[in-house]
Amino acid sequence: MSNIRGNRQAQGTGHGPPGEDPPLSSEPQRAEQPLPSDPSTPGKDPADSPKPTPKSSLTANLIQKAKRQNNTFPFFADGLTRSRTAQEKVLALEQQVLMLTKELKSQKELVRILHKALEAAQQEKRATSAYLASAGEKDRLELVRHKVRQIAELGRQLEALEQERDSLVQTASLREQQVQELQQHVQLLMDKNQAKQQVICKLSEKVTQDFTHPPTQPPVPPGAADRDLLSQQEKMEQLKDDMEAYRTQNRFLNSEIHQVTKIWRRVAEKERALLMKCAYLQAKNCQVESKYLAGLRRLQEAMGGEATECSELLRQLIQEALQWEAGEASADGVELSPISEYDEYGFLTVPNYEMEDLKLLAKIQALEVHSHHLLAHEAVERPLRERWAALSDLAPSVELKQLLRAGVPREHRPRVWRWLVHLRVQHLQSPGRYQELLSRGQVREHPAARQIELDLHRTFPSNKHFTCPTSNFPDKLRRVLLAFSWQNPTIGYCQGLNRLAAIALLVLEEEESAFWCLVAIVETIMPADYYSKTLTSSQVDQRVLQDLLLEKLPRLMAHLGQHRVDLSFITFNWFLVVFADSLISNILLRVWDAFLYEGTKVVFRYALAIFKYNEEEILRLQDGLEIYQYLRFFTKTICNSQKLMNIAFNDMNPFPMKQLRQLRTAHRERLEAELHELERLKAEYLETRNSQDPAVPEGCTSEDEGEGGP
Repeated sequence: MSNIRGNRQAQGTGHGPPGEDPPLSSEPQRAEQPLPSDPSTPGKDPADSPKPTPKSSLTANLIQKAKRQNNTFPFFADGLTRSRTAQEKVLALEQQVLMLTKELKSQKELVRILHKALEAAQQEKRATSAYLASAGEKDRLELVRHKVRQIAELGRQLEALEQERDSLVQTASLREQQVQELQQHVQLLMDKNQAKQQVICKLSEKVTQDFTHPPTQPPVPPGAADRDLLSQQEKMEQLKDDMEAYRTQNRFLNSEIHQVTKIWRRVAEKERALLMKCAYLQAKNCQVESKYLAGLRRLQEAMGGEATECSELLRQLIQEALQWEAGEASADGVELSPISEYDEYGFLTVPNYEMEDLKLLAKIQALEVHSHHLLAHEAVERPLRERWAALSDLAPSVELKQLLRAGVPREHRPRVWRWLVHLRVQHLQSPGRYQELLSRGQVREHPAARQIELDLHRTFPSNKHFTCPTSNFPDKLRRVLLAFSWQNPTIGYCQGLNRLAAIALLVLEEEESAFWCLVAIVETIMPADYYSKTLTSSQVDQRVLQDLLLEKLPRLMAHLGQHRVDLSFITFNWFLVVFADSLISNILLRVWDAFLYEGTKVVFRYALAIFKYNEEEILRLQDGLEIYQYLRFFTKTICNSQKLMNIAFNDMNPFPMKQLRQLRTAHRERLEAELHELERLKAEYLETRNSQDPAVPEGCTSEDEGEGGP
């Protein structure tokens, strides 16, 4: 309701129709403010349903407002405000009332859906509590069977809704055909009416011309002239009657078209509501199935390796759950958005783990990702796509920054990334530069070519574009990495560059665009020496991350310090390849959207957000080895991209770039001092070693003596 009041105030102050006044009151100050809405009477707001006001009072009010600074309607001139009539004001207010009533109904529907979701979640919570509280294995198996029955019931409800949707789609198509037929009929009648109007106009012009310039004819008897005049008048009356009849028929057809259009819109809205409901039920089904698999996994852990009848049944249930696909349960001709084997960029949606326990965990993760995608499609994805579609010209701005943080839709991502890369490397680009580097590699082989060839087959083994024998992506990747090794001889090639270039290829598809994207990351976004042989800047960032974790997440760092866990073993690769091996593709590419625009600060934000996202799970672990095993794959369990983004860009604030620069400078000085000290110790050791005689200990044979023997 506060949202409704805020919208109404915004419309009334800045964008309302000219001449629209708030309800009058005996107090002048309260007359200029909208009254608060009564939540007990939906759709009937005192400020939205004004009582009829005398025209004189409205005119006086308008004059009084004109003398002020015109703060209520800043977009309209004074003359235009005075010229508005009371009837137009009433119509504008009625339109506002209708709009607010519709918005209130939609908010009520949303609250009702949320109540249902809350009730369902509470029921699931009670069922889970009963499952955990049950002592015997038979009770737990009975609860599992109860969940299976619930899944079957949800499947039947989903099929019924899909059948209803199909019937509505057929009805809508019939209505559209009827509308098209009526439109054709109306067009014919309008053409006929236009032809008759042209005839009438010609006849009227001829009559007028005859009256103004009568033709010179021999005089006719008076009786004959009167008869001609009367016949012409009768024809005129008949034509007027025909015109009136056609106007009436036209109004009737217009009303029919209006009614049919209203019916079509109503059916379209109902179809959209059913699609949203269907998506919600699919997401709910995925959540129930995910909880069912999690219950099976916990039951499997509780039973251990006991070979009983229950364990055999449990193993069979797990096998069936892993083999079941949502596409098999869909009816013929109904698209239920099943979980496909690969996502839109070629990554496996369900990772192929060798261990049976991890396979079950991967299936649970895929179901949760699919559920979050279905729930966010209508609420988040559709408005975001509309905002990106309305953004024609790209230019640095606060709005673009917020849109990039929210994520770029797939159809706009190549265009946006090319613009972001060009923004970074426009001072380095030159026509034909990429082809020149490739031709240089054909003349002689680069020293890094052998290492590049070895790493090609290690690049994203879970992506079909780099594992399929017929794919051309490995060849593209080879050329991009070789061209970069000639572009930057100080680095040449470093392990990790293959994954950066591979991500750029998957999104941009063109070799040259992927090459310049790699150049932008290594030479303009990342600090110097990030990919050098010493990896100095990479080590500095690890120390900076430790300081930020101590500041933002002190409880987690105390827990990790207690168990002597060094996070740099996990996070070093995050920064080196910008999470390319860690996050699922849906979240990874959103991170890159903001990273290409804002720089390395985004990597720090998301690194902190990942630990905040899983903080409670890590705090539950009480063994160092167990923590390390969890940290190996815990980033793959993050499914809610919206939640992770809110943590990164809201919960981690304030996050000034000045602080990041200061921490980098301080840690770089310490690291360089440590490296100098190591070099000094190394030089002293070598000097001491060279100054000593290489004497052979007693009882040992020198190499010369060994070679001189028989």
